This record gives sequence, structure tokens and C-alpha cells, in this order.
Amino acid sequence: MIRQLVTATAAVGLVFSLSACAPDPQTVTNVAPAVSSFQMPPSETVILDNGLTLMLMPQTEVPLITVNAVVRAGSVADHVAGIASITAQSLLLGNKLASKQETELLVDSLGASLNADSGVEGSYIGADFMTKDAEQMLPLLKAVLTGPTFDQTEYSKLLKNKVAALAQAKESPRAVIGAYFNAQLFADHPYGSPSFGDSESLQNMSLQQVRDFYLVHYQPANTALTIAGDFELAEMKAYVEGLFSDWQGAGAVEALAPEPIEAPNSAKVLLVDKPDAIETTFLIGGMGISRDNPDFVGLQVINTILGGRFTSWLNDELRVNSGLTYGARSGFTSFRDGGTFRISTFTKTSTTEEAIDLALATYARLWEQGIDQATLDSAKAYVKGQFPPDYETTGQLSSLMADMYLFDFGPEFINEFEAKVNGLTLAETERLIDSYFPRDNLQYVLIGRADAIQDIAAKYGEVRRVDMQAPGFAR
Repeated sequence: MIRQLVTATAAVGLVFSLSACAPDPQTVTNVAPAVSSFQMPPSETVILDNGLTLMLMPQTEVPLITVNAVVRAGSVADHVAGIASITAQSLLLGNKLASKQETELLVDSLGASLNADSGVEGSYIGADFMTKDAEQMLPLLKAVLTGPTFDQTEYSKLLKNKVAALAQAKESPRAVIGAYFNAQLFADHPYGSPSFGDSESLQNMSLQQVRDFYLVHYQPANTALTIAGDFELAEMKAYVEGLFSDWQGAGAVEALAPEPIEAPNSAKVLLVDKPDAIETTFLIGGMGISRDNPDFVGLQVINTILGGRFTSWLNDELRVNSGLTYGARSGFTSFRDGGTFRISTFTKTSTTEEAIDLALATYARLWEQGIDQATLDSAKAYVKGQFPPDYETTGQLSSLMADMYLFDFGPEFINEFEAKVNGLTLAETERLIDSYFPRDNLQYVLIGRADAIQDIAAKYGEVRRVDMQAPGFAR
């Protein structure tokens, strides 16, 4: 039923027009307007009678297909820290077609891949496979998504492995400092909870809790299938519609109401004690933007100048000119209803104060010095050059559609990107800097030898000291 290709060209180019979810059961075809040289050809979005959203993007250059099943149930829906992530990973422990071992054997024998996990806003089941194997892999993915068996023995192994992995991660400050920062910034808001949970929540999470979470959230009306790759559109649409037509939800899906986010009203420092550390790892930042912010693109350009590339101000000052670190970066991370802005780096314990002060002084250049035309032009060229390679492969495109489903944005993000970059002026950079880059009440996380840097930490705000080995992330 699904066409097989015998030959393929060498590379996957930029492809496909995307659409946001349609509000009715009609098929929507998107044809991109000629706004810039970087465009996405047509795609189709279909909503089935059971509410399942299909987002289909044919790409025939190579005989590969990537599928993502994305469910609107990430850590924002956690009532126990990490349950969205564990539920997603538990789907791979066996299903109505095959056991865990049989599933893994089939996937390996086809040279395919199958994985599952969750993030802040959604959970994902992803599969990559050759076009010729679609009629084996798509039914398997359906079984994983709609018919998990939740084997108790395998589940106990999964939890044990996750607790061990989390303990190992806590040995690496750079692996977990983001979780400490989100907890510091968002406090009791769901965005402050780590998507991977903590040692206490994982150890006490029952399989029944996982089953209950699955039944509430894993429903067709709460899910999209994003398919990119080598297929004929009409055939793939008919096949997937027939394959998933019998999936019915267990009840009405309740949309999560956004919780209010309170910005910090004073500068605070979370000092995480790691007595054996020989360096200090630190983050500095504050509130960022939501994914639907109309200034999303312009802020990427400005952040490229500050800390988004190797020749950025932060990397130049802290690595190249002073030798205080091997790298310094900054960036916005955007969620559905909010986000973060962070400056990140690490340095020797003895140079902690010098590195923080230099990072702050470099950050202050945004207001004190501003951006000149030559610097802006360079950043624009860099951003435009880096953008197309992010949307070349079937995996990248399928993930993009998953984000479009979760965050409700359309093909204009791609089609208008270059025009928005080109239209960014010096006057506009001043507005964006003043509007979005946090300047007051900055939040700090420092991980290192607390006894050696506590007095330094107090220079930047009210200090709260915690032990790195304590459960959780100091919420």
C-alpha cells in the first residue's frame, strides 16, 4: 500500500509546507506565499473522526520516513514529578503486539529506531525507518501508543535505571544546573519541576499511577501524528486513517489551564554545595518569552551577538580574552506560557567572582553600548545561514511539526523567518533589549564548593544554600 523507492538522491533538502491544527475535520492544504527565498512547499493536516491529528509532509529524495506521535502531556501535567516522562518510556516495555524484547528485536532487525520520552509541554514516541518497512513499523508504533501492557517486572527495572541515571547526572553540574535554575526561577509553578523527576518521586511512583496518567492523557483528541519522508500523500493518508480509526478515547480531554507565573521581585542566589568540585558552574538569568511571542525571531538575532555563537560577546570576553572558561553562552528557552533567559558558563573556583563579574559586565553592554550596524549585519547573516540546516532531515521536519502542534504556530515561522531577520533594525534591537532581556532581580545558580564561594555568592543576592546530594532540585 505504501510506495517503495529503489533509488534515492544524496541529501534531504529543505521541504514542505506545514499547517497548524485545523479546528474542524476538513483537510487543510498549505501553500506557502513567496515571502523569502527560504520556503516550505505544501503539506496537509487532517483531523480524523476520533480527534487524532495527522500532519503529513512528503519528501521523496531518500527512502526514509520519520514519525512522531506527540501527546499534549509533558511535565506541566505532572502531579508527581517525572510521571509524564516515566509514562512515555513505559510504553516501550511491551504492547499488545509484542513484548519488550520482541519489539526491540524487530526494530533492530529492520535497522530502524523507536524511542519515547517527554519534555515540558508534551510526550513523544518517535520512529525512523526505511520506506519499505512502513507496513511493519507503523502498526508497531500504533501498538506502542494505543496498547501498552505496562509489564510490572520491566517497569521496576526502568525505575531502578532512572534513579541510578539521575544519581549519576548529579555528579555533573552541567547536566542538572538547568533543573536547579528552573526551580529557583519558577518556584511552585509546573515549569519549575524537572521533566525527569527526582530520586524520591521516582522511587515512590507506582505502576498504577502511570496507568492512570496514560488513560487521562493518551487519547486521540490529545495527540498528533507527524509524518515526514518518502511516501505518496494520498496513500499514506488513507493507510494511517484506516490504521488508527479504531482508537477511541477513554473520555473527554481536559485542557490544562495555564497557571500564573510570578516574576522574581529580588535578586536571589541558589548555592548548591558540591564539596569535591574544582570549579564553579553558574547560570544567571530571569524570565524569558513564550513560544508564540511575535519577537521570537528578532531575539534570536540579538542573542546570537550576546552569547549564541563562538564569536559572541560572552565567549570572546570569558574564553578568548580572559581565559576564564572554555565556553560561555546565553539563550532563551521558550515554553507555551513562558520561558527563561540564561547566561551559562563555568570557571575555576578561584576565579568565580571574576568570571561572574565579567559575565555581568558583558551582559550590561546590551544597554550601555548597544549594537552597531556591522555587528547586527554579521549576526543576521549567521542566523540566516544556520537556519536552513535545522530543517533538512525527516527527523527535523517531523519534530518541527510536533512543535507546531504543541505550540500552535504555523508555516509562517519558516516562510517569514528570513524576512523578519532582514527587517530587524538597530532601533528595533533597542526595543527588544529593553522589553525582553531581564536586567533587574536576576536569579543565580552556583554549583561548586560552597565554603569557598559563599561570601562571593552573597554579593549578588540573598543566598540559599543546599546540598548537591539532597533529593530534588531545591524547590
